[in-house]
Amino acid sequence: MAEHGTQTWNSAIRSVVIVNPTWPGYTKPGFGAPAGTAPAGSGVYFAEKRPTSGYILTAAHVISRATDIEIVDSAGRTLPAEIHAVDQRRDIAILKTDLVGPVIPFGTGKMPIGSHVCAIGNSFGLGHSISCGVVSAVNRQNIGFNEIEDFIQTDAAINPGSSGGALIDSEGRFVGLIDGIFTKDADIDAGVNFAISLSLIKASLADMRMRGV
Repeated sequence: MAEHGTQTWNSAIRSVVIVNPTWPGYTKPGFGAPAGTAPAGSGVYFAEKRPTSGYILTAAHVISRATDIEIVDSAGRTLPAEIHAVDQRRDIAILKTDLVGPVIPFGTGKMPIGSHVCAIGNSFGLGHSISCGVVSAVNRQNIGFNEIEDFIQTDAAINPGSSGGALIDSEGRFVGLIDGIFTKDADIDAGVNFAISLSLIKASLADMRMRGV
């Protein structure tokens, strides 16, 4: 497990960014974020057929009220981003930025229960962080987060600020977009955490293409 975590960090960290959205009236920024920004989130560089990209996947709820968006990469470089497309029903958004980054290859979409995964995101707005665990369940639906759901459930620790980050399999491939935690106490990770499945992400991207995005 430890070796998997180290390999995942080394292969994927440059593909995950911090997302700092500015919300009207919000005064408690995440780490390194200017005053007025909302709770920080995360994002993942993506492209289906290119090794680098200026497009970033994130969770739609991270940027839903944003008036401005700033991203920070793993090297600390900061640049504005704009909303390119939003799929509110699946809680998926695409950002566009001039700060190009490396893309994590997509996995197969088939995740065996019990297989090792790691989550990379901006936990509690502290900066890039990694946690590892296993796939606890797949095809979770009717959780109540989004209108259309197909989640990978994992016990890899996920916390506020991780939303929009990457769930990575043991081969270093992108298999899910971190989306939420299931808990009765706000902001407490109980080991029941959810990432939007790759199949649902691909369905969202296909819908966006049909709309000419």
